[in-house]
Amino acid sequence: MCGIVAYTGPREVYPILIKGLKRLEYRGYDSAGIALINNGMNVYKKAGKVADLDESVQGKDLGGHTGMGHTRWATHGEPNDRNAHPHTSQAGDLAIIHNGIIENYASLKEALIERGHEFKSDTDTEVLIHLIENIQKNTGESLEESVRLALSEVVGAYAIVILSKSNPGVLIGARKGSPMVVGLGEGEGEFFIASDATPIVEYTRNVVYLNDSEIAIIKDGELTIKTVSNETQTPYIHELEISLEALEKGGYPHFMLKEIFEQPKSILDSFRGRIHHEHLKIVMAGINQYEEKLKNIKRILIVGCGTSWHAGLVGEYLMEELARIPVEVEYASEFRYRNPIIGEDDFVIAISQSGETADTLAAIALAKEKGATIFGICNVVGSSIPRTTHAGAYTHAGPEIGVASTKAFTAQVTALILMSLSIGHKRGVITDNRMRELLTELETIPAKVEKTLKSDDYIKGLAEKFMYAKNFLYLGRGVGFPVALEGALKLKEISYIHAEGYPAAEMKHGPIALIDEEMPVVVIATQRNHYEKVVSNIQEVKARKGTIIAIVTEGDKVVKGIADYVIEIPDTEEAFMPLIATIPLQLLSYHIAVLRGCNVDQPRNLAKSVTVE
Repeated sequence: MCGIVAYTGPREVYPILIKGLKRLEYRGYDSAGIALINNGMNVYKKAGKVADLDESVQGKDLGGHTGMGHTRWATHGEPNDRNAHPHTSQAGDLAIIHNGIIENYASLKEALIERGHEFKSDTDTEVLIHLIENIQKNTGESLEESVRLALSEVVGAYAIVILSKSNPGVLIGARKGSPMVVGLGEGEGEFFIASDATPIVEYTRNVVYLNDSEIAIIKDGELTIKTVSNETQTPYIHELEISLEALEKGGYPHFMLKEIFEQPKSILDSFRGRIHHEHLKIVMAGINQYEEKLKNIKRILIVGCGTSWHAGLVGEYLMEELARIPVEVEYASEFRYRNPIIGEDDFVIAISQSGETADTLAAIALAKEKGATIFGICNVVGSSIPRTTHAGAYTHAGPEIGVASTKAFTAQVTALILMSLSIGHKRGVITDNRMRELLTELETIPAKVEKTLKSDDYIKGLAEKFMYAKNFLYLGRGVGFPVALEGALKLKEISYIHAEGYPAAEMKHGPIALIDEEMPVVVIATQRNHYEKVVSNIQEVKARKGTIIAIVTEGDKVVKGIADYVIEIPDTEEAFMPLIATIPLQLLSYHIAVLRGCNVDQPRNLAKSVTVE
């Protein structure tokens, strides 16, 4: 969740750090800080935004060629200057930045206090740097060996970087359960460390992704990687595929709006090259690899969190309808705590935009332990989930900087559509003729999304009418239900308006009590399955003076005659409807949030990638 960037090399370090921290703002944070080596060590940190930090250090000593920066999302201790990172050791020789949670920090802290250590913050992070210092002082070991010994005592998750004023030019990074990447610079002895590639792509294309329990030691212009158990590793160098342009707003006022409007391309990129019409075949290496198993599979489990869980719910409808396989969708955050029944015959699909979601990684570990086959759907090349699962598919949505996921959701749904079609055709559920129809229609979706985006001005007008609402209800049936859930989540995330998504038929089992003239109700009312039933649900809301905003198929007359406001979308197959119907809901949430003065790209209390449990 927190952001990390560090550098050592011939360049001045401060501009690299401050620019890197600004690139990491999308991860969510409440304070920021830096440590610089320059004839000693200078540590500056401040609650608030990176801009506040940058302003506060003007006129101070910002020189040096080695340093590190951090954006903190509070876990232990409230967000303030004192708890911001970096944290220093007792003697002040060492500094640390940390993403994660040290679960046994309390017992470690108690033992260190007995040895005379005094702490200045409420964080678990400060305990770790004191522990490293204590080991180094009492054993006489090198800094890197003291870090390794300290990490062998730690329980929890971490991505850390450590500086020492006694060892200028040395950077030590380590990870367990939280992402970390080492960049190999073009200059001699030039290295970067970051929580993801976004702050360093401007300077290097060559990176090494650290694996769990690995320590990166940058010393004397060389990189050495060891495990916590002291085994030397051979680094594998990846080439970054991210473009610098993709990390900029490109003329849009917010990343979220840019990413909403990128969806025609991101959906296309998610199926481009995977559809072979002449053979009625979908080429997905991970699926083809397990073709025989999937032909006879008895059950699929889908795990994810937040928006990825909603995509999984869409996948449940798709796979049960198109492939006739029983599917269960689980919150990854609850999965391993309820002792689920998992067997070797199960096929588990793990969905995560970042590929670093801690709860989803924990669910994968449990399922692997039980012998299940794990398939990952992920957007970030080289992240932990693709490296942990047996097989998988990248969504190719490109970098998503806005915290509220938009194009990642439709890209995930596209990947699930491809999987459902492929498995259903191989199992004989989908005939050749039907497969041809579905593939042809799927290829029209990017243009239909493009057409839907032309409703932006109209939706902005709707937002002006509803920006002061205190509650929203979202309703849908069938595959429209997870679309309703996702629409409600988007509104909650960025506008801070309470919203709930419900199956439309469940409205009369409780939520109907909330409906009055102050309650806007958004209904997914496209002319496919369940249409007549949804019309009846709309009538029930209208009878209680609720205000209806309906997502309808172009040319619809029935709902148009009942609803207060309608947003038309192009007709498509029921299975593909979420790819189009979710677009107006994203735009409505965006415009309401902007009108309310909310920070759209960095909503309060949220982080883009939830890398702690």
